[in-house]
Amino acid sequence: MLSYTDEQRMLFDTARGMAEDEFAADAFTWQGERPVENVELLMDRGFFGINFDPEYGGGGMTELEALLLIEAIGRVCPDTARTIHTQHFVAPHSIHRLGTHEAKEKYLRPLLEDGEFVCFAVSEPQAGSDVNAMDTSVSEEDGGLVLNGEKMWVSGGGEAEAAVVWARFPEGLGSVVVDMDAPGVDVFREDVNMSDHRQAQIRFDDVEIPEIDVLSRGKREFVEQVKALNWERISAGAMSNAKALCALDRSLEYAQHRVQFDQPIADFQGIEWKLADMATKIETSRALTHVTTARGLEREDGVPDRLHSSMVKLQAARMVDDVVDQALQIHGANGYERGHPIEQLYRIGRRWRIAGGTDEIQKNGIASVLKDDGLDALY
Repeated sequence: MLSYTDEQRMLFDTARGMAEDEFAADAFTWQGERPVENVELLMDRGFFGINFDPEYGGGGMTELEALLLIEAIGRVCPDTARTIHTQHFVAPHSIHRLGTHEAKEKYLRPLLEDGEFVCFAVSEPQAGSDVNAMDTSVSEEDGGLVLNGEKMWVSGGGEAEAAVVWARFPEGLGSVVVDMDAPGVDVFREDVNMSDHRQAQIRFDDVEIPEIDVLSRGKREFVEQVKALNWERISAGAMSNAKALCALDRSLEYAQHRVQFDQPIADFQGIEWKLADMATKIETSRALTHVTTARGLEREDGVPDRLHSSMVKLQAARMVDDVVDQALQIHGANGYERGHPIEQLYRIGRRWRIAGGTDEIQKNGIASVLKDDGLDALY
């Protein structure tokens, strides 16, 4: 594990204390709704947008501090941490890294000062992981840019004020920011997934795109957009770490108070071994997440490499699956009851082996780098 600065430790401890005092009572009651009141409190106390430029209302810290925030908050309230993840490392992060000054003023400031939501639209009915199969396109018409196409599985698309949309330009793949109130934008379907989160299907019909809202255009610029996904993978790892910490906290408390055969079940060796395995897996995942983050920040481009970010995503997603499974076993029938926090963690934790790139896609990326560079790529 890294050696954290006093400021980073204070951030983590303060955020965790705030979560326990302010968020714990309503945790696991949101049923897929975005915890707006919690986000407002984070904004009021200076915790929202901490890894964004102060020029646009951010805190001027690094991605490591934002990841520590996710782990501290998510350990208590995973739904609040999910908003931190999406608004610090997914669509808004692309705007922060790639957007024009005008786009940052237009989209980041309302996000950071008013809590507006920006979603991320990539998948299509016929194109998920295979982005080269995308049909959504941006064409040049009468001296302007026009977007047409359809996106699905857009998390929070029905409530978003803006969306980062991947599309095909005449010169290659690219990405744009779209005002969801613009003429031609139609959220025509919303589904609820197994974690109770709503995902939208969106149609874009001759939507005019100002030049200032283009993030990337053509192969060379789109490479930078793809590299930004490495931060999303790292943040997905932090989300998995947070849920696993939450499951372990609850398992420890339950096992020490649940009495069977005249003793707490925590005193049975079978339960002790489960708790030890859970803690070891969590710390292994957190170490990989934090070290990869620190190394990424030291790189010239300020982005973690594909190899290690995919390892973080893969390791953490499988880890939380295992840890929550053991937590459910410890809780027994209590944890299996619909609506119990462990039951909810079981459902929402499973998403990370799919969202942000499946296990198989991460393995493909890891193997590709290893085939090109061998074990030297690890060091």
